[in-house]
Amino acid sequence: MNHSLGDYTNDVAMHVAAAEQNDLAARVWQRDATLWKTEPAHIAEISNRLGWLTVAQTMRAQIAALRAFAAEIKRAGFKSAVLCGMGGSSLGVEVLRDVIGSARGYPQLFVLDSTDPATIRALARKITPKKTLFIIASKSGGTTETLSHYKYFATRAPAQNFIAITDAGSGLHQLALEKKFRRVFENPSDIGGRFSALSYFGLVPAALMGIDLTKLLDRAEAMARACGADIPAEENPGEWLGVALATLAQHGRDKITFVTPRALASFGAWAEQLIAESSGKEGKGIVPVDGEPLGKSGIYGADRVFVHLQLGKTRGAKIERALTALEKIGHPILRVPLRDPYDLGAEFFRWEFATAVACALLGVNAFDQPNVEEAKVNARKMLTDDRRPLTADQLIWENSQFAVYATEKIAAKNLRDALRAFCAPARPGDYLALMAYLPNTPLNRAALKVMRVAARDALQIATTVGFGPRFLHSTGQLHKGGANNVLALQITAENARDAAIPGEAYTFGDLIHAQAAGDWQALADRGRRALRVHLKRGATLRALAAEMKRALRDA
Repeated sequence: MNHSLGDYTNDVAMHVAAAEQNDLAARVWQRDATLWKTEPAHIAEISNRLGWLTVAQTMRAQIAALRAFAAEIKRAGFKSAVLCGMGGSSLGVEVLRDVIGSARGYPQLFVLDSTDPATIRALARKITPKKTLFIIASKSGGTTETLSHYKYFATRAPAQNFIAITDAGSGLHQLALEKKFRRVFENPSDIGGRFSALSYFGLVPAALMGIDLTKLLDRAEAMARACGADIPAEENPGEWLGVALATLAQHGRDKITFVTPRALASFGAWAEQLIAESSGKEGKGIVPVDGEPLGKSGIYGADRVFVHLQLGKTRGAKIERALTALEKIGHPILRVPLRDPYDLGAEFFRWEFATAVACALLGVNAFDQPNVEEAKVNARKMLTDDRRPLTADQLIWENSQFAVYATEKIAAKNLRDALRAFCAPARPGDYLALMAYLPNTPLNRAALKVMRVAARDALQIATTVGFGPRFLHSTGQLHKGGANNVLALQITAENARDAAIPGEAYTFGDLIHAQAAGDWQALADRGRRALRVHLKRGATLRALAAEMKRALRDA
């Protein structure tokens, strides 16, 4: 890793030396839970979440069996595979699919991590269910979204078309045995979801795509050795990165902006979950910024760190010019070269180790997610008790196309007023989180890009984008548990067509609206500055983006 730290060079060097003196890496490898917390409850949890340190070595013994299973699936004539999973069960797989991809003759892999009815129906049209293998992946075995996906497809395909990846004894494990799934892969229980890319959660789908597991794990184990307990901190890639990120965050540089070539774009989303959910608690946190286009150097505040991932020998001249300009005015730049796509194995481990180190130095438990459950509880109440967190006094304006709600009093005569008033109090160090409970389509991504670029340039703050409910398993913890520096803009919409969940009294449309409302209530309960714009029938995200652009231009 090449780096330019500007004014922070000496501080980082001092903290790296302190990490060496305090045997930080050795304590990680010794699985010393007190490195993160000393309370008994925390220690018990942390002690059962460090299996990721040696999982690559553990999984090596399963390579032959995984290859045999992939060959079985090919012989059975499956043309596609659908991974039904959320957060750590899907994001690492998405990186492997997008960067390495399926080998010739292996099933095409789809990832389903949404409860949006249009998204589910669109996927169902792309596949032939009886020629599709469904991978139902959930560590806890009780993930609402994933079990809903199973119920939807279980009426369309036989039990032998399903496999499960879960912890032994979970609800999903029991379901898979009762329904006679083709196979159940019992993941090591001492690995948390966001640290599971190199476990069965990542490797089963990788095998089904024909990815070379030996090569992937070779790279992971090489990085693990490089991060070893006996490697000096300044030469230890994971330890050095973790110390640098924590040091920069403590100096206010807490927005890690990932800059990637298109081929590595999905790596940022994986790292986003790992960093946000691990660090965002107790009023602290590092904010990963994924997918934000690079702008002119003058628009960035003193809260940024830029991480540039490079693949192979290809260098983007435009990106290099932009980073050089940022480097010249003192922004920290970290450059991470990948020789080829299989270096993902190394980077999964490096960033996991670095995140664990950074959280130890920030004083937070890297392995829990205490605020994630809040939104889930609220959503369940919405579905079972018909609770309505969005009360009439939170409605600040509406017309035939839009309805706008706010957690704080805002005077608005129209949508543009509401957006302007919401964004006006933005302070240096804040960030705008766009939370879209909408289909993840090219048109919607383009509109959200317009919104985030307009906000970044006008307000000079970082911006993030998340599609719900996917982001609830990623940045959702940070939004509620991290520092109160988020401007949360939630976007919901009417469903043109719904989709039933067999065996449930509610539909996918009901579920996604309950999840949005549950998250809204959690944000309000935590005192977050939040605005919700609901798109009524006929309204478009593109129209909302145009209004936001005008509101920020006129501010």
